[in-house]
Amino acid sequence: MKTKKVMVCVTQQKTCERLIENGYKEIDNDQQELYVIHVVNEKDTFLYENNDGDALEYLFRVSKKVGADLTVIRSKDVIKAMVDFAKDKGITNIIMGSSPEGQDIQNHSIALKLKKHLPGRQFLII
Repeated sequence: MKTKKVMVCVTQQKTCERLIENGYKEIDNDQQELYVIHVVNEKDTFLYENNDGDALEYLFRVSKKVGADLTVIRSKDVIKAMVDFAKDKGITNIIMGSSPEGQDIQNHSIALKLKKHLPGRQFLII
């Protein structure tokens, strides 16, 4: 059986703590891996209404609490950066927050784009 590797995609919101905690719940044993990834467009700040230092400290603290590996990437192409990371790490499960349109993956444009490039991965929209 292949090792479960969970990628939690966090965004520019303080609600990412619940996503990270849900990612932690997906991990069944010490051999499985949990990654937290935040990809930021080169022009944007890390978290809205916060300075980047505070935002990064917050993400690091929440990730460390559950033993997750935190990766922050600045990129012109956010989707490509996420796809490349998932392929590089052998990600099997992807957790994302719901979009304004709801929790249905069919209404989640980023999840749909990722699914097209990452077939065979399990997606959980929270």
